[in-house]
Amino acid sequence: MADSSRGFRIISPTAILGYGFPEASLHRGMERRPHALAVDAGSVDPGPYYLGAGIPFVSREAVHRDLRLLLRAARSADIPMLIGTAGGAGARAHVDWTLDILGVVAREEGCTLDAGVIYSDVPEWTVRRHLERGELEPLDHAPALDAERLGETSAIVAQIGCPPIQRALRRGFQLVVCGRAYDPAVFAAPAIEAGHSPALALHMGKILECAAIAAEPGSGRDAVLGTLYADYFDLETLSDERRFTDYSVAAHALYEKSNPYRLPGPEGTLDLTDARYEELADGRVRVSGSQLAGDSPHRVKIEGARKTGYRALFIAGSRDPGFLHQLDAIAGHISGEVRARYPDVRTELHVYGRDGVMGPREPAAGPAGNEVGLVVETLAPDQDTASAACALFRSTMLHYGYPGRMSTAGNLAFPFSPSDIPCGPCYEFSIYHLMASDAEQSAFQAIGQEIGT
Repeated sequence: MADSSRGFRIISPTAILGYGFPEASLHRGMERRPHALAVDAGSVDPGPYYLGAGIPFVSREAVHRDLRLLLRAARSADIPMLIGTAGGAGARAHVDWTLDILGVVAREEGCTLDAGVIYSDVPEWTVRRHLERGELEPLDHAPALDAERLGETSAIVAQIGCPPIQRALRRGFQLVVCGRAYDPAVFAAPAIEAGHSPALALHMGKILECAAIAAEPGSGRDAVLGTLYADYFDLETLSDERRFTDYSVAAHALYEKSNPYRLPGPEGTLDLTDARYEELADGRVRVSGSQLAGDSPHRVKIEGARKTGYRALFIAGSRDPGFLHQLDAIAGHISGEVRARYPDVRTELHVYGRDGVMGPREPAAGPAGNEVGLVVETLAPDQDTASAACALFRSTMLHYGYPGRMSTAGNLAFPFSPSDIPCGPCYEFSIYHLMASDAEQSAFQAIGQEIGT
């Protein structure tokens, strides 16, 4: 085991694999002789579609570019490279997509890669067994789960923690590609395996997974370096354009968290109540005082997505005050007409400039401003019906004769032609629950795969 009093250095090149990063930042970081290079490659932030459909939310070309530069750097320094939540959502299809790109890069570079691949898909029968036993705990705002919804779920993944990644590193894999993973895990696992504090490693990983987002000015497209010592860790940017401050790092605990002091994860709850943030020279910040409270029983977060239908939408704008003051009544009447013709269709109106972002939670409720942007969507069992309903809604709203109307030329301005956009299948999270799991998550084992042959 390594001496935990010595610094363990790890580079985070970008907030999401495929977002990009300046080559100069990566080169600057590699000059610091890091012990590992890790990158988060996914998130649930873009919603359930990507998990359900099995496709990525970043471009293949962008991921290819990032992987080529990162693999060159890791191989030249002979250090491990770790990828978390491969392909965006981390299901088998996403992992295999990433492996395919890695194969292309390896052949271009004239090398072979011995990868440890950790799939985190969960069989339906496993979830069904826990469901029947009442052993699934829904997270806040999770949908109700029953046997029917479970059967309609097209993909289920578990958010693995550090133990499966540590096992892969122990087996000597210099490239570890993970399915769905707790965001800090690929940063924390190599440091924990080297003998460092799990609490400090996970806290550092929580910041590194976002790369320079926690710096000033924040960016998801720039590299940063974390150095972990026995009792603290240091953060520094790898670009002269950015710097960490005590404020920017401490504020990052608010990122995607309802409680900035207690951050639950597979390894337990990270307690930041006594965390301290100290500004150092050259735009660096030192963090200490992080604690980890083990949760009992051990559980793992599982995510699943089911198809709910097919969507079509149109985007339009209006600045007619008479139309805007009667907008809800107009939209309600048109929705009724659409449903009368297409009973299986659901319609939604999003009003940007009034409550398009917050919806019913908008605290400044009141009349719209002088202009609004409208997004009208229809959801139906098939695409043809969704598109037909969308066209009916659009044409009716365009020419709707409301009281006080002064012009008959049309109520809406369309920024695009064609105005109607068929969106294809629509998904929702059907599973967003905690499921019992052993502390070592032994069900998730790395599979050796030679890439580039």
